[in-house]
Amino acid sequence: MVSNSIGQHLEKVRQINPLIHHITNYVSVNDCANIALQLGALPVMADAVEEVEEMVSLAGALVLNIGTLNKRIVDSMLKAAKKANELSIPVILDPVGCGATSYRTQTTLRLLEEVRVTVLKGNAGEIGTIAGLEAEVRGVESGNVTGDLVQAGQKLAARLGAVVVVTGATDLILSPSGAATVSNGHPFLGRITGTGCMAATAVAAFSAVAEDAFAASVSALACFGVAAELAAYSNPSGPLSFKTAFLDAIAALQPDQVTNLAKIAYI
Repeated sequence: MVSNSIGQHLEKVRQINPLIHHITNYVSVNDCANIALQLGALPVMADAVEEVEEMVSLAGALVLNIGTLNKRIVDSMLKAAKKANELSIPVILDPVGCGATSYRTQTTLRLLEEVRVTVLKGNAGEIGTIAGLEAEVRGVESGNVTGDLVQAGQKLAARLGAVVVVTGATDLILSPSGAATVSNGHPFLGRITGTGCMAATAVAAFSAVAEDAFAASVSALACFGVAAELAAYSNPSGPLSFKTAFLDAIAALQPDQVTNLAKIAYI
C-alpha cells in the first residue's frame, strides 16, 4: 500500500534534494519556493524562454501553474515541458482558474494536447471543467460540480495517461485503474492564498523521487495535510500565524508521524 511508503518518500526527498523547476504565478511564487525548501527539495523559478530548456534539464520535476497567465509564460511553459518530456522529467500541471475564462480553458487544453503531463492537479471546478462536467469556477475558486467526479477523473486520467489529483477538504488521487482519498488537512488552508499551488510543489517534489506518480501524489498530499493538522495543534491565533506554523511543521515532519496520522482510503 502507498501508506507504507510515505515515510520513505519523504526521506528520499530530503536525501536527494531534487531541483523543482517552477513556471508559476507571481501570487504564490515565494510560498512555493518555501514549501519546496521545507520538504527538502530545491526550488528554482525560471520562466524566461531563453533559459527554460537549460534549466529544466537540471531539474527533477517541472511545475506549470497558469495562475497569472500571459502569452510569454505559455511560450515558456510549452518549451520547458517539451524538453522535460524529451528527458522523461515529470511534469505537474496546475490549471489555476481553468473554466473561469475561455483563455485559461483553451490554454489548459493546449498544454494537455501538446505536452505529456505526469500529474494534473486542480480543484474540483478546474478538473470538472477539463473532464467535461458542468462545473463552476469563480476566479480561481471552485464552485459546484455536477456529475461523478471520480468516474470522470479516471476517464480523464486514462485519456491523458496521467494521474489526476483533485484537491479539497478531501483530496482525490485518480489513475485509470485506481483511486484514493486523503482526508488530512485543516480549514485554515482554505484561508491562505496559494496553498493549492504549494500542494502542486509538494506533488512535484515527491514525483521527482518516486517511480510511481500515483504513490508520489498520495504521499505528498498526506504529508501536506498532516503538517497542516500538526500546525493547528499549536493553536495559531489566525491564518497568518498558522501559515508560519505550517511551514515549521513541514520542516520538522518525521516519517513516522505522517505514517501514523495519514488518513488514506482506497476506493
